[in-house]
Amino acid sequence: MTSVIEQLEAALGRGAVLRGAAALEVRDAAQTHGLGADLGVPLAVLRPRSTAEVSLILRLAHAARQPVVPWGGCTGLVDGAAAAGALALSLERMSAIEEIDEINRVMRAQAGCILQNACDAAETRGLLLPLDLGARGSATLGGVIATNAGGNRVLRWGMTRDMVLGLEAVLADGTVINSLNTLIKNNAGYDLKQLFIGSEGTLGVVTRAVLRLRSKPLSENVALLAVEEFELLPRTLRRLERELGGSLSSFEVMWAEFYRLVTTVPASGRAILPHGHRFYVLVESRGVSVQADAEHFENVLAGALEDGEVVDAVIAKSDTERKAMWSLRDDVAQVTRDGPVSAFDVSLKIDDMPGYLDEVHRALVARWGSECRFVVWGHLGDGNLHIMVGIDDSTPQSHHEIEERIYGPLRTRPGSSISGEHGIGLQKRDYLACSRTPAEIAMMRALKTALDPHGILNPGKVLPAAD
Repeated sequence: MTSVIEQLEAALGRGAVLRGAAALEVRDAAQTHGLGADLGVPLAVLRPRSTAEVSLILRLAHAARQPVVPWGGCTGLVDGAAAAGALALSLERMSAIEEIDEINRVMRAQAGCILQNACDAAETRGLLLPLDLGARGSATLGGVIATNAGGNRVLRWGMTRDMVLGLEAVLADGTVINSLNTLIKNNAGYDLKQLFIGSEGTLGVVTRAVLRLRSKPLSENVALLAVEEFELLPRTLRRLERELGGSLSSFEVMWAEFYRLVTTVPASGRAILPHGHRFYVLVESRGVSVQADAEHFENVLAGALEDGEVVDAVIAKSDTERKAMWSLRDDVAQVTRDGPVSAFDVSLKIDDMPGYLDEVHRALVARWGSECRFVVWGHLGDGNLHIMVGIDDSTPQSHHEIEERIYGPLRTRPGSSISGEHGIGLQKRDYLACSRTPAEIAMMRALKTALDPHGILNPGKVLPAAD
């Protein structure tokens, strides 16, 4: 193994190959980005400067059968970047925004570019990269592509997959696949980029991408609503979708316990609406006319109040107030303040949510009592819920017991998913069959074998062990 690292040091330079204390320093910095992330102890951290260097790394690793784990911002919650005993491949030095084409509305950027930087660069040109998530300041484009990240605006603009027109990726043997398509319509054969989007670095390493941009909205209206009954949430959602004429971009629901945590000390946020309601909904609408859109937004919400769908509402009147509302939704770290938690991210039909959550909560309380912490919030408009469970006797065995109580009820709800947007990684691989058929998993294995015959790319992730 040392010979491979020595070859890499000779080819890339010592600054690009970090070992020992230097590697652990990079690892420790990366782990601060995620909730309880455990990246393990890599043999070395590799920091290439170009696609050619990534190709060289993988060619040498492939020949030596040496595992390589791609690192983005390491903000994931499923141990998808765990690199114990492997070479960690960080693209932090490949962070350039290479081009913004205002006429065709596309951006070409390297995979190590921070998502927030890409969004800001688009905005300076009057354009919008609509991908938005809490980890925007540390997640990388390569990471969000590899995990097909979702976030707060999926309701209107879709997942990462819907924003990627083309990409460049390096296969396990070092082959470079240049599929940097810039066209919205291109049906010339297989759409190869789709193999890598959402594959969590198991089929190839994304090095560059072409992203579709949109016109930057001229207006932005945000409000916080209080709703008392779950069945009124989808009714309110559909009203807003219908009456706002397609401008609704976010519909984020915070259950009461989540709202309490993010609005009480030691959290920096404070209650914008009083405590005591069952659900708090953050809605955002982005349109084309500042004054007209603001008036229409207010009128639509007034109608929801008059019809009893919403019992209270506050509309942000400034950018400061908009940021204050969003900061509540983004302050997920508060969920861990009373002790470690197990984090889950599931998707299911909206009308299945109340029964599912009741069943899960009853099962948790039956096992650990009423002291079990159960916190829920989510992107309800796209069917995605985030669930955090905390118990006092947190052990690997108890975490497994919690998993069984979270994923078990999904088996009886057709069309549900064990992962809405965080991927599979290590944590969910043994439950993949809850959401995928045997034929689908077999096809995934065939793709993995074809593109990575020696299994060096992010080994052990996504696919469960073969029978």
